[in-house]
Amino acid sequence: MSQQPFPPPLTSQPAKHPLLRWSLGIGIIAFLFARVPAVGPLLGLAAIIVSAAALTTMVNKTRPGWGLGLGVVALMISISSADATPATTVAATAPKVAATPPTIDATTEPTSRTTADPTTKPPIVEPTTKAAPPAVKPTTRAPTVEEQNAIRSAQSYIEFSAFSRKGLIEQLSSDGGDGYSVKAATYAVDSLHINFNEQAYKSAMSYLSISGFSRKGLIEQLSSDGGEGFTHSQAVYGVTKAGL
Repeated sequence: MSQQPFPPPLTSQPAKHPLLRWSLGIGIIAFLFARVPAVGPLLGLAAIIVSAAALTTMVNKTRPGWGLGLGVVALMISISSADATPATTVAATAPKVAATPPTIDATTEPTSRTTADPTTKPPIVEPTTKAAPPAVKPTTRAPTVEEQNAIRSAQSYIEFSAFSRKGLIEQLSSDGGDGYSVKAATYAVDSLHINFNEQAYKSAMSYLSISGFSRKGLIEQLSSDGGEGFTHSQAVYGVTKAGL
């Protein structure tokens, strides 16, 4: 009897890491309680430690980056508040000295104000946003084994989190992610026909659930290279549908 072929090995399913939410959440709490004695420094240190751990393990570094920044700011505010307390006490007990008003010379000519040339054109800023890899044209050929595995990995990521096209390709192809080739990652993402407008909406709702954003700030967070990497139109769609 012929032996049955072994099924292809299953790729590991990525687990949602709690550090993504904890890093930013602790950072926000540390910032809010930064001026509370004893509590502020401890929360700031906790935010820095958790965010640093998230930055070393996760590919998406947006939330850990915010958490680390808020933790550092909270720690600095706590230290400065502790140092300013004795200085404030000394200043309150010091005798007040009446300030002598300055003498104004009536013969002094008023300084001339520099007027802007209305014909000067504002500088043109070149866009620095890196474009995502071009879409792979559909073909009738069967996908390779690597492309099949990349498709399965992309489906797993989309099931538990929101991604832009650029962000999902980077997650699949980066050394800190799954390590697929850029070609295989691009093929996998484009073959799934993902509605990235809806992905932008889900990402916007995720940000609003943990922090407050203005419309402009949230659009920039969703569309910037350091944020989620959506196109500007996708970010506008997501923020508008989220109610901003």
